[in-house]
Amino acid sequence: MRADRLLSLVLLLRNRGRMSASVLARELEVSPRTVLRDIDALSTAGIPVYAERGRDGGFELLPGFTTDLTGLTVDEAKALLAAGSAATSQSLGMAPAFASAMRKVVAAMPDAHCAAATKVAERIFVTHGTWLSDPDQAVEHLGLIQQAVFVGRRLSILYASRGAAAVRRIVDPMGLIYASGRWYLVAMDAGRERMYRLERIEEAVELEEPAHRLADIDLAAIWQRRRAAFRARTEPVVADVLVRVARRDDLVERVFGVRSQSVFDRSRVRVEVVFGDRAHAHGVLWAMGDDVEVLEPPDLRTELRSRAMRMLARYE
Repeated sequence: MRADRLLSLVLLLRNRGRMSASVLARELEVSPRTVLRDIDALSTAGIPVYAERGRDGGFELLPGFTTDLTGLTVDEAKALLAAGSAATSQSLGMAPAFASAMRKVVAAMPDAHCAAATKVAERIFVTHGTWLSDPDQAVEHLGLIQQAVFVGRRLSILYASRGAAAVRRIVDPMGLIYASGRWYLVAMDAGRERMYRLERIEEAVELEEPAHRLADIDLAAIWQRRRAAFRARTEPVVADVLVRVARRDDLVERVFGVRSQSVFDRSRVRVEVVFGDRAHAHGVLWAMGDDVEVLEPPDLRTELRSRAMRMLARYE
């Protein structure tokens, strides 16, 4: 598991000094690319590892950084736990190797620090996937928001959604997610789970009120669910539809492609069409009104029916 490998990487650099990516890859039995991702994870978590360029270059730790597990400070253990949380990205529970590695770190801590270190692993999730990959962006309020997450205090934030004016919200912070160069705040807002991009938070104030934190928050599961929902909205949609003969050309002109078509009855043609994404499908089909009927997929049919029912209810 990656958590064990992160610990091994830190210990190798501490004991041997500067090492190249290829040598580290050979020692850890992984690819150089994996080593670079692990170095990135450690740097993101605050471990002082840096690169030296040139013929004799490589990676090394800042002088004085202590990695003897019997002498771990609370900040070092927090950093390792935060970096190790990336290893949970494909599991909703801790795999044995990951749990074993984390136990080694926590066991090395003084009793007074164990709770604080463990809390980091529960409230920060780091993933280095490429979904909507962007370069790291400066986040003005990260420190304050991180503090509120750790101590369990409510936040007052001024948040600007895309294309909208900033709105004041009072939220209960659940955790932080770092993905593809961006930080996200997971919080409850009026009883609903929400995710906020930190660079869109224009103002943040930690309140004196305790946050109402839900039990068993799984940030990895939340991230996977959000990512799956986003992909469902942005992936191409193939639909089997009936369209009136008089409107067939209108439909064909608005879609990305036509896979098949056949005569259904005197007034309608059955066509299998491809839309760019979910929003594209909704826009085209809704605009055509009752001149078109969706046969497949059933979820698209249900969504259009629900939208029509809401519209009907508004005018009754």
